[in-house]
Amino acid sequence: MFEFIAEALTDTLRALPFLFFAYVLIEYMEHHVNLQFLQRLMTHNRLGIVVGALLGVIPQCGFSVTAANFYTSRLISAGTLAAVFLATSDEAIPILIAEPGMLPVVWKMILLKLIIAIAAGILLDMVWKKKEKHEMFHELCHDCHCEERSFIRSAAYHTLKLGIFLLVVNLILGGLMEFASGNVIRKMFLDGNAFQPFLTALIGLIPNCAASVALTELYLEGHIAFGSLAAGLCSGAGLGIAVLFRTNKSRKENLIILGWLYLSAVVAGGLINVFL
Repeated sequence: MFEFIAEALTDTLRALPFLFFAYVLIEYMEHHVNLQFLQRLMTHNRLGIVVGALLGVIPQCGFSVTAANFYTSRLISAGTLAAVFLATSDEAIPILIAEPGMLPVVWKMILLKLIIAIAAGILLDMVWKKKEKHEMFHELCHDCHCEERSFIRSAAYHTLKLGIFLLVVNLILGGLMEFASGNVIRKMFLDGNAFQPFLTALIGLIPNCAASVALTELYLEGHIAFGSLAAGLCSGAGLGIAVLFRTNKSRKENLIILGWLYLSAVVAGGLINVFL
């Protein structure tokens, strides 16, 4: 009955190595890398969007967590972060692979998510020109006295602090998913409903891997269309969204990225339902 507790612990523990790696890299770069050169490279190189999208399609949500931390530290652009979020896949891909005859669907989903992620990431960087300048690493480390510790100890401190927050989020969301009736969820989706992408993309925004699992099962049972599944999986960035809102102090930025994620997922899912 309380399997969601074990799942919450598992999801959190899976994220910890990626969090630690991200913080070790951030702390090391803060003390040893020419930041002006790095900032110019990250700001003007669209290759980062493509690389981010490619990393995102790997079936786990750890890279979305890493990308959220990198964005807060101003190592990557908003477009690169959006590309990682939109491309991110977790349990959905393994579930589809496990079903007989679903391999072509898996490849089509991965390819479409890559295209959507790259296009949306490039477009976001083109239309959203942030005028304010932020010092790299400032928002992540402005009040933690990292300079008083080694970069390994500072990374461990950040990882533990954020890991506790993620565990709480996973317990709350997992409990809601556990005790919500499956029939209630299914009644939300009418077969052939043109508004399915709006609903599935909204479900995808839940920062928990259970959302993608539920959407994949709904697709396999024939309750939602392929494009609607794509919308939910594109908006579903796993724990990355929770990390972004926890680490990045600008709520305006966070809401813009969240809104872009949702809009991109809905538009892409609707177009896929119409043309594919």
